[in-house]
Amino acid sequence: MPHDTTLITTVAAGFGLALVFGILAEKLKLPALVGYLLAGIAIGPATPGYVADMGAATQLAELGVMLLMFGVGLRFSLDNLLSVKRVALPGAIAQMTVATLLGMAIAGTWGWSLGSSLVFGLSLSVASTVVLLKALEARGILESMNGYIAVGWLVVEDLAMVVVLVLLPPLAGMLGGAETDGTFHPPLWRTLGLTLLQVGAFVALMLIVGRRVMPWMLWQVARTGSRELFTLAVIAAAITIAFGAAELFGVSFALGAFFAGMVMRESTFSHRAAEESLPLRDAFAVLFFVSVGMLFEPGVLIEHPLRLIAVVAIIIIGKSVAAAVLVTAFHYPLSTAFTVAASLAQIGEFSFILAGLGMSLGLLSAEGQSLILAGALISIALNPMIFGLIEPLRSKVLENSSLARQLDRRRDPFAELPASTEERYLEGQVVLVGYGRVGQQIGEALRGHAIPFVVVEHNRELVESLRKQDIAAVSGNAAEPSVLIQAHIARAAMLVVAIPDTLDVHKMTETARTLNPDIEVAVRAQSEDDARLLAKEAVDRVFFGDDELAKGMANHILKRFAPPPGQGANALSRR
Repeated sequence: MPHDTTLITTVAAGFGLALVFGILAEKLKLPALVGYLLAGIAIGPATPGYVADMGAATQLAELGVMLLMFGVGLRFSLDNLLSVKRVALPGAIAQMTVATLLGMAIAGTWGWSLGSSLVFGLSLSVASTVVLLKALEARGILESMNGYIAVGWLVVEDLAMVVVLVLLPPLAGMLGGAETDGTFHPPLWRTLGLTLLQVGAFVALMLIVGRRVMPWMLWQVARTGSRELFTLAVIAAAITIAFGAAELFGVSFALGAFFAGMVMRESTFSHRAAEESLPLRDAFAVLFFVSVGMLFEPGVLIEHPLRLIAVVAIIIIGKSVAAAVLVTAFHYPLSTAFTVAASLAQIGEFSFILAGLGMSLGLLSAEGQSLILAGALISIALNPMIFGLIEPLRSKVLENSSLARQLDRRRDPFAELPASTEERYLEGQVVLVGYGRVGQQIGEALRGHAIPFVVVEHNRELVESLRKQDIAAVSGNAAEPSVLIQAHIARAAMLVVAIPDTLDVHKMTETARTLNPDIEVAVRAQSEDDARLLAKEAVDRVFFGDDELAKGMANHILKRFAPPPGQGANALSRR
């Protein structure tokens, strides 16, 4: 009996060609996602042969976005989000404004109307969270301070785009678009107020109720002992909360899933939840890139090459320069500025949604949508290469620009210990690099035993907060010798590296050993491979999670069964 196999053939063609082109891309030393994009072009309507179901591919891609954002939420706590609010909130809004104005200006020279120019500029102003996350994960910097700033920046952009998507229909008429089927639209202030109220209600519900309900739910499922049910609970929570957020509160699927992951992080099973959902996240993320490739219109390369170049220049150069300037203005180092700039040098899912809405409202032409889609595909394909240029470009700029060196070394009130710092902090102290969850526990233990320590932390806002608590702290990257010098590493008894990123440990250790040959160095490792590599460095002790957990449990067991003093092993055997 014949039946519809559209979804099956779309998935089969998408995954099959993505595998083939992904392998070819890797063989050519290109990112695998370039192959995924090419697979989408191959099964899209712009190329001859089989054409996949665009509707099915788009919905599958939406699932991928949900699961990917859910996974990020599992590793991105509310504290992480709040810790970067001072740079992410004003920075994202200012950068979106600059990019929108650039897009409007270039569209104005083409003779486009105000409404078309506005939609076009807004579509170029917001980056793809999916692309960013894949780039940060590939480089192992998602959980670094630079990663937190980049993700926080894009969360602000996503929230802003939610507001834009709600406000655009009632504004379409006055912007020169088609009246939306005679539907009555309330006053603008009421629409804006209702939108902010809905988003606020969702966030409050997740943070107040969700933080209690979701960990409890996971605990109940885990008690059944069924791995299958646990995986189902994780995926169901991610997708149903994302869908409910969109239907009830007008929040995007991506943001709904992100907050679901953030509140599930409160559970002791958050690590297991991340592992269980990883295969599905990776699989559906591939379909996202395939669906982007299916949207590509090769004709725009021939019909409007100069316009396309201008679009790509705004996305890759205009947005990046604006972001780098803004981050530098907040006294962050060039490495942070370049990381955020590279993160924003692409556009993605929200750009497609906004372009589609603009066309339905008569505000954007088919040419405008094609330019946006082509710009997205090109910028996504180039983004891994741009990330790879961060460190070489930073080194080159610092080498050849006195202004860059001045900006990178300029006086920062939190980059030096204040003169009022007590002398006890500056002799035989512990230099503690990183004050996240691990660093904070170490710091509390040191304070409890009255052991002096100085915190070195990349997050300026956190350093400010620590100083208000009368904790000696210095802002900066501990891989820079000047930062460790400010922490008085030459007079310290121990260097403790409590950050998950171990890429710069060699530089930190080298600086510490040069200035203080007798200093003891203790380092945290994320994995067994990291632990083996760090053991080869001039490190006295490497702490690896699984090993320390096993030792802690073993010590507890031995204390329970150890024979009392003065009795031999027979006492233990008799128990």
